[in-house]
Amino acid sequence: MSSLIPCIISGGAGTRLWPVSRASFPKPFMRLPDDQSLLQKTFQRAAALPGVERVLIVTGQSSLFRTLDECQAVNARGLPIELLLEPLGRNTAPAIAAAALEAETRWPGATLLVLPADHLIQDEAAFDEAAAEALRMAQVGHIVAFGLRPERAETGFGYIEAGERLAEGGNCIARFVEKPDAARAEAFLADGRYLWNSGMFCSRADVLNDAFSRHAPEVREAVTRSLDASPLLEGGGRSQRELDETAFRACPDISFDYAVMEKADNAAVLPCSLGWSDIGSWDSYAGLYPEDANGNRLSGEVISQDSHHCFIQARGRLIAAIGLRDLVIVDTPDALLVADRARSQEVREVVAKLKQGGHQAGSQHRTAHRPWGYYTVLEEGESFKIKRILVKPGASLSLQMHHHRSEHWIVVSGTAQVTNGEAVRLVHTNQSTFIPAGERHRLYNPGRIDLVMIEVQSGQYLGEDDIVRFNDDYGRATGEGARS
Repeated sequence: MSSLIPCIISGGAGTRLWPVSRASFPKPFMRLPDDQSLLQKTFQRAAALPGVERVLIVTGQSSLFRTLDECQAVNARGLPIELLLEPLGRNTAPAIAAAALEAETRWPGATLLVLPADHLIQDEAAFDEAAAEALRMAQVGHIVAFGLRPERAETGFGYIEAGERLAEGGNCIARFVEKPDAARAEAFLADGRYLWNSGMFCSRADVLNDAFSRHAPEVREAVTRSLDASPLLEGGGRSQRELDETAFRACPDISFDYAVMEKADNAAVLPCSLGWSDIGSWDSYAGLYPEDANGNRLSGEVISQDSHHCFIQARGRLIAAIGLRDLVIVDTPDALLVADRARSQEVREVVAKLKQGGHQAGSQHRTAHRPWGYYTVLEEGESFKIKRILVKPGASLSLQMHHHRSEHWIVVSGTAQVTNGEAVRLVHTNQSTFIPAGERHRLYNPGRIDLVMIEVQSGQYLGEDDIVRFNDDYGRATGEGARS
């Protein structure tokens, strides 16, 4: 039997879960009530399957270091992490094609178990059994979709109609069905042959590559060119390949269902019940929290008085709710969502309006994660910006320079080693230093605890792209406009 390689597809902005999920902090990184992220749960579930020796992850280049931090924190077995980094999103077909080509080249005979990073599965024993059965089906040449037995008449999911039973398990696929209206969803639930399309698949890599050649050759050709132009970097218990942008941009923006599954005569579906949720809206996310006596689900510091059937999530400040009904309230440092709970799916339309207007809150948080730690914008105004910066022990920002801004650093806790021009000095708690515009500088944490600083920027232009990077410990691009 060939080796099983879980392939986690981690992309998308999760716009229905704004203001927490944004392009810079997408849905797979969202914390659940137990403080693990959806990505971490997916990684743990995949890594625990019998015979798994590595995990392959396809994600965006901008998510590399956050993805590594998340996965390494729960990688109890120390499995190698193999990364394919997309320069831009092109839907699931190019992502799966890249994974299949990479797998057949590097691990001949491998079978891929394709898993979205942002789904929650609560019955892990049932998942293990379904994965084992899907693997057996894949060995004889099927491309296996996991079809979830519907729990309700759901209009937000696509469906798969199961056909005849196959001798080796599962069913052939009669057809794929787009998201139905309420009446059709009720009919599907009563019929019994219709299953929710989970977006999870299992197939031998060579079978997938053959299917792309026959049914979506333009996808395979563009992905092949991108892989051929992308060197493999290995070391530190991981490998990564940054897919060539020019070639990858030529990939059609198409889903795996449309490109392959609806055309393949070896497509099959495995009916299963896994305690699955796609956590696709605030209403479904709210279901992860316990109800109080009034049907409210509360997270953080919330005082509720005569309020009923609300979901309220407070982060960083107290929320008092009086006389409310059927609302979703989600607070973040720079944006507050208040919505009718029955209309929580419409949050994506708010995000679209923010993007059209060029509003930063549509895609960015005030806290930005970097390989060395993170920073939070505390306040900004005309010609000034104030940040709180955390640098992990042993980590270092790039050697850099700014054209238009000077920076004043005040150490709150820990010790900073500061390169300022030709001078290198230690700056301790309650001490400060000044970096003038145009001066090469670098910040390093030589200690064993986090370094926390307040940075005050001043200048006529304070954009993150005002940077010239000369040297970097993390392999990031150097030169003009390379963000720190």
